[in-house]
Amino acid sequence: MSQEDQEKDYFESSIHLEYQYTAGAATTRFLNKVKEGKLVGQECPKCKAVYVPPRGSCPRDGIATNKEVELVDQGCIESFTIVHIPIPGNPIVPPYVCAMIRLDGANISFLHLVHGIELTDIRMGMRVKAVWKPKSEWRHSLENIKWFIPTDEPDVDVSKLRFKAE
Repeated sequence: MSQEDQEKDYFESSIHLEYQYTAGAATTRFLNKVKEGKLVGQECPKCKAVYVPPRGSCPRDGIATNKEVELVDQGCIESFTIVHIPIPGNPIVPPYVCAMIRLDGANISFLHLVHGIELTDIRMGMRVKAVWKPKSEWRHSLENIKWFIPTDEPDVDVSKLRFKAE
């Protein structure tokens, strides 16, 4: 045993965890739609905010959100990070871009990959659209979308993307 190993007061070891996720009613409806190639949010009856993925209630108003709103698979990048460190077991080879994507018509964003752009060209406000896997590979998962790619549309002014209740 090396002197370095003798001085450690901890032990390093790999661990493998298996778990099952049980989706609630709102998430189940959302994932069923994703399996059909559709993206839906739920609208708050009070403030009219649209949440995607839906949560089943509005976090601002505490009101159940049952009205589904179909959304397009295009939006803009609200924020992003360029990942340079490999994640064990992750098949994606760095560097790659993870971004918070705000779909058109939604009031919040969700995390997904951005591809098809030089890392130096990625920016907040950039318009993007989804690239879907072949339909035969669709499951109940946002992984049905391989990634988002830039469009040729003008950027969105991200300062205007704040949460707005109507």
